[in-house]
Amino acid sequence: MSGAGEGESLKVGVVLNPIAGGGRLKRHWPEVAASLKKHFGDFELRETQAEGDAERLAIDLAATGFDLVIAAGGDGTASEVADGLLQAFEESGRTTELGLLPCGTGIDFARGLGLPKAVDATLKRIAGAEGRKVDAGRICYIDDHGALASRHFINIASLGLSGATDRAVNADKRKGKMSAKALFLWRTVVEFIRYRFQHVRITVDDGAPVEARMALVAVANGKFFGGGMMIAPDAELTDGQFDIVILRAAGKLKLIWDIRLLYGGRHRNHPAITILRGKKVVVEPLDDVEKNGALVDIDGESPGRIPATFEILPGALTLRY
Repeated sequence: MSGAGEGESLKVGVVLNPIAGGGRLKRHWPEVAASLKKHFGDFELRETQAEGDAERLAIDLAATGFDLVIAAGGDGTASEVADGLLQAFEESGRTTELGLLPCGTGIDFARGLGLPKAVDATLKRIAGAEGRKVDAGRICYIDDHGALASRHFINIASLGLSGATDRAVNADKRKGKMSAKALFLWRTVVEFIRYRFQHVRITVDDGAPVEARMALVAVANGKFFGGGMMIAPDAELTDGQFDIVILRAAGKLKLIWDIRLLYGGRHRNHPAITILRGKKVVVEPLDDVEKNGALVDIDGESPGRIPATFEILPGALTLRY
C-alpha cells in the first residue's frame, strides 16, 4: 500500500507555528499544503498565536478524534503538541499519534530522529510510517511566579547554563535570521562568561545523592540540544530511562574551549563530566536557595527553576517517523 493511501484513512490535524524559522513554513504554505494534501488527503490546519497555544490546540484535536497531529515548527512547538497529546491520552485513554514537520531555531529532537530536510520527503516518510511507541518525560518545577508547575517533555530537560541560554536565544532579535548552531553557540559562550556556577544536589532513583557545583545538568531522553550539541550520545528514546549528564564547575576558559566537544558527542571521558542513568531524577538547590535556584530548560523553553523532579514515562508517546 502506498504512503498516500495509508495517510488518506487518517484524520489528520496540523498545528503550525507561523513564526518558526523566521516564518519559513508560513511563507511557503501553498507548497506545504499541497504536499500534505498529496500524502494525507484532507487535513485540518490550526495556527498558534502565543506560547501555550500548541498544547491547547493539540488537546482539542485529540479530543475531537484526530488520529495524527503534525507539529509544524521548532522544538518548542513539537514539545507543546506532545504535551497536549499526552494530557489528552491521560484524560481519555485514546492514542493520537504525533508527526513532526521541523522548522525553527531549534530542531534538535527531529535531528535525533534523522528526519529528511525537505518538507515533501518528511511528509512522505510520516505518511508511510507505522506509529512507534517512544518514551517521554514529565518535569515538576517552580514557575516564574513561584508556583509549582508540571509538564511533559520529549527531548531534553536541563538546568543551569542551558536555561539562561534559552532565555537569551529566545529574546535575540537575530532568532530565525541566522543559523541555529551559530546563534546557540554565541549565546552559550556569552551566557557562560556571565554564569556563576550553582551548587545543587542530584538524586537519581534510590542512589546516593550527588552534590555538585555545576554549569549544567541535562536529563536526556533524546541525544541533541542547543542547536546541534550531542549532549547525550548514548540516549535512546525507547530504553525506559534517562541519560543524566552533569557538567561540573571547572576553569571557564577551558570549558568554553571544550564546549566544541559536545557537538560531536566526544565528551564522555571529560574530567568535568559525569554521566548517570535512571528513571527518576530530583535536583535541589543547596545553601542559598535564591542564588542556586538554577533556571530550567524544557525542550528549548525556560519557564522556571529548580527544585525540580524529572520522571520517565516509558512508551507513553506514539510517534510517526
